[in-house]
Parts: sequence; C-alpha cells; structure tokens
Amino acid sequence: MNNKFHNEDLYENVILADGNYIDKVAFDLIVNFERMIGRRIPKADTARWIDCVALDGGLREGENKTQVIFIHDKSHHEMNNFIPGNYADELDGKAFSDNLGEFLISSLPIEDDVATGEDLFIESLKVICNNKNVKRIMIIPNAERIYDTVRETLKRYLDDDNKRATVFAMQPLAGGNFRQEILGYSLMQALGIRSDELKTE
Repeated sequence: MNNKFHNEDLYENVILADGNYIDKVAFDLIVNFERMIGRRIPKADTARWIDCVALDGGLREGENKTQVIFIHDKSHHEMNNFIPGNYADELDGKAFSDNLGEFLISSLPIEDDVATGEDLFIESLKVICNNKNVKRIMIIPNAERIYDTVRETLKRYLDDDNKRATVFAMQPLAGGNFRQEILGYSLMQALGIRSDELKTE
C-alpha cells in the first residue's frame, strides 16, 4: 500500500472496497431478486454504484475529488457482476467525472506471498486514516469476516475530528466512531432494481 499510495497521492475522499466481497454480494442479490421479481437483472453499473456509495458517505454535488481503491485476489482479474469489471483493462488508472466531481479508480491485487486479503485491507485502512489529505472515508469490507477488526482500527487510527468515516455492511452492526450504511441499497440502485418492483400485494 505504501509503495503505491503516497501522502500527496490520496484525494480528500477515499472509497476502500473489497472487490471480491462486493462482487459476491452483487451475485447473491441478482440471483435472489431475479427469482423475486421475475425478470433478468443486468450486471451492476460500476460508476453508478460508486456514485451511490459516495452519496451515502455524505458527498454532495460539486468539484470533489474521490479515490476509489478496489482490493482483490490476484487470481480474480475482474468483478463478474459489475460492468465495467476488469481490473487491469477497465478500472485501474481510469477516471470518470459527473455532478459529484472526479473519481479516480485504482486496483490493489493481493500478493499471496506478502499478506492475506484481510491484512492488506486493514493495512490500507490504516494508511488512509493517517493520511493528512483524507477527510472522508467510505469503507466496504467483508463485514462478515473483519468488521470487528475494521471497528477497532477506526477506533485506534481515526482520531481526527475533521475526518468522517462510513462503514457499509449488509445489516446494522455494533457502532463506533463512524457512520453506518446498508450496502444493499447502493448495489440495488446499481443493478437497476426499483423500489416499486419490491412491493407486495
């Protein structure tokens, strides 16, 4: 992490996401909602999902700069349930701009001989928390596995009152010095699932 992201390189807003995890959650949502609403669900729109996460994290319209970092297994070359989803060809080093500002995307593959995915995620989170440029952090971990570690890391390293952190999970969990949002809502938006489709008679 330190070799790729230096203090001057990180934007004021950072989204740190476990690419393997969000891809799995998107797949589960596609399968469940196709059965529930009786239609085919397309792959999630990656840029739309990023926008929804940014909004849930407190970003508003303006000339913002946001860095999006996907951590993923080296053997997983793409997110199969997102479009665009290929890390090397379509995401890493790419950027897009809209009414929320500029988003720069980076991918960080897990080097098997260096660290586990969980270790790399937590180490990356520490670097982001300590970065003087960062004011807003949106964190999408594999909450089923490392939520407690994320919570403890934020408690220890997020000691700047000017920094705002939001953790995304599929259900409400024990709180801390951060905000929580439900991950499913942003993914449903990116998958094009409308709320009126979920209404039951």
